[in-house]
Amino acid sequence: MPKIYMIRHGEASASFTSDKDPGLSSLGHSQAEQAAENLQHHTISAIYSSPLRRAQETAMPLAALRSQPIIVEPRVAEVPSEGLSLEHRGPWLTKVMQGRWQDQSESLLQWRADMAAALIACTEDCAIFSHFVAINAMVALATDADEVLVFRPNNASITTFSVTDGRLSLDALGESATTQVN
Repeated sequence: MPKIYMIRHGEASASFTSDKDPGLSSLGHSQAEQAAENLQHHTISAIYSSPLRRAQETAMPLAALRSQPIIVEPRVAEVPSEGLSLEHRGPWLTKVMQGRWQDQSESLLQWRADMAAALIACTEDCAIFSHFVAINAMVALATDADEVLVFRPNNASITTFSVTDGRLSLDALGESATTQVN
């Protein structure tokens, strides 16, 4: 029964409405170091990351600590918003997060299904560095919730899942906070 540790990236140096792919802030780098320390005693066979800089930078301390490579996995990237300008992305994302999965577009449902397939394909314990909405998508799927926003994972918090018989189960929510989506 593989364990999947899904980590939200550390605090970004800019918001998603002002930069398409920001790295981490100084606080974000400290949060990444703390996440690595929290995971150091777990058996982790692979370290996966979203292609986005803030997720990869959050994964770097764990990869260095364990002398393991970071495997970039596009299926765990943040919710896609193709074709939207930075100024339109915020209002669109707010609307998505206030909604239900049953009301989302086919492309968002496919994004969620592809991410679930990536997690379910894990045959050994792994760490996956990802994003706010992505983690919510997997929590909703694992708990059969229809709401898009089921909790507010703090930056660098660790949400734990198990895979049993091809099904994703939630073991523990990561630390919840009133952080903004970044």
